Amino acid sequence: MSTRTGTDPHTATLYKSAAGEREIRRRYLEALDDWPVSTERIRVPTREGETFVLVSGPPDAPPVVLLHGSGANATMWQDDAATWSRHFRTYAVDVIGEPGLSAPSRPPLASDAYARWLDEVLDGLGISAASFVATSLGGWLALDYATRRPGRVSRLALLCPGGLGKQRMGLLFKSLLLRPFGRWGVHRTVRSATGLYTPEARPVLDQVVLTFTQFKPRRDRLPRFSDDALRGLDVPVLLIAGTDDAFFDSAETARRVRENVPDATVRLLPGVGHAVLGQTDAVAEFLRG
Repeated sequence: MSTRTGTDPHTATLYKSAAGEREIRRRYLEALDDWPVSTERIRVPTREGETFVLVSGPPDAPPVVLLHGSGANATMWQDDAATWSRHFRTYAVDVIGEPGLSAPSRPPLASDAYARWLDEVLDGLGISAASFVATSLGGWLALDYATRRPGRVSRLALLCPGGLGKQRMGLLFKSLLLRPFGRWGVHRTVRSATGLYTPEARPVLDQVVLTFTQFKPRRDRLPRFSDDALRGLDVPVLLIAGTDDAFFDSAETARRVRENVPDATVRLLPGVGHAVLGQTDAVAEFLRG
């Protein structure tokens, strides 16, 4: 299915300028053209507007839904797709209200709106239940869905998820202080936020900087899951987080998962920040059970 390449007037409130939106959209479409495996581009109608999904892998393989974080889109899974789609039917979803090709809608987080949205996405894709791989905001969305719709989630692989450990908001204020320093200040803020310091991570850093300077991210705190909600999870859960996460208290996240989730595997990566990369094989092993 074809995708739109022009500027959508309904997304204007999500971007700081029309030119910035066009540049983010241009890079997104270039990344889609470079996708490492054959994909279908699907638009699913929902009450929140259209949701764009990249589908890869054998049609009869077990389904895996991929949910990205805030300020990102489905292309964050590009380096993982070739491996995961060998054994699974992967569905990389553009979360609504983020810089992808889905609708700009941002319903309240403290509601069942996102669970109802995911119901419609899964129904539109013909999926009754699936494993979920999700990061940051996407991790919160997947956990929220698993607690509200336990019958539709078979496994949860969570990378630096929100809603568990204390959420730190200080970087938002730091970014305001560094704005007068221009691109240098933005790069410094993004490095601190993500932990992307190595030369190999430069392409990811540049993309995050572009998004950070042109897109209006969510600034509200993610609702926190109760211990009782976590104890009710009856599916295998893999948690991977970095010890140096600047957004979420990863030590508290790990402790709460260990203490409350009945079937949990927890991995804390020393010296890693909020951007948890290079976990393709570990997640694949977990998904295969």
